[in-house]
Amino acid sequence: MALDRAYSSDVSPSASPAATDASPSEPAVRALLIVDVQNDFCEGGSLAVAGGSAVAAAITRYLRSAAISEYAHIVATKDHHVDPGSHFSAHPDYIDTWPPHCVADTTGAALHPDLDASRFEEVFLKGEHAAAYSGFEGVSSGSADTTEHATDGGAQPDAGQPLAEWLAERGVNAVDIAGIATDYCVRATAADATRLGFAVRVLVDLTAGVSADSTVEAIKEMRANGAEIID
Repeated sequence: MALDRAYSSDVSPSASPAATDASPSEPAVRALLIVDVQNDFCEGGSLAVAGGSAVAAAITRYLRSAAISEYAHIVATKDHHVDPGSHFSAHPDYIDTWPPHCVADTTGAALHPDLDASRFEEVFLKGEHAAAYSGFEGVSSGSADTTEHATDGGAQPDAGQPLAEWLAERGVNAVDIAGIATDYCVRATAADATRLGFAVRVLVDLTAGVSADSTVEAIKEMRANGAEIID
């Protein structure tokens, strides 16, 4: 299934005080964004992506590795649909319309059990009443355990804060992106991140795509937009 258009959100650069483009001489303050690693997007879910469960486990291994010391902040996003209108369909085309998935407060919307969420500083919820492919359409839930981050000198998260604003408030100017699906929500999140002025890396080995063809196109697009593709 090839994508016929790029998915972009309504997040505007002016919405982000984070237009702190990292200059070559400016040290990177990097965050890891883990996109939509939820039960419904993994095997057995209502909109399963092949390899989703393996990605959840792979991200957990990454979170427990020495590489994680590179990140000042680690956050996740979740689809959190209440009534997303035409995004849900009884007869989906799997391009613009989809079977019901990640309905708020259901098991399908929960993070996959193989994903270690203990390091997440915040979880951003998106799509209550819209499709919301990009993580930058999400707002903080205020539900993550921030205990281990309480003495880092940063502001503590409040529910309802947009992702771009949250990152900018903490001086983040670079993001690495992992998660599901490479050709949809990862793609849209990377597009918004580059447009908002972040230095972007996509950790392709820590993603899973809906189809091989659209995943190849998504990777080409992300690279063309300025994201660094890490595999």
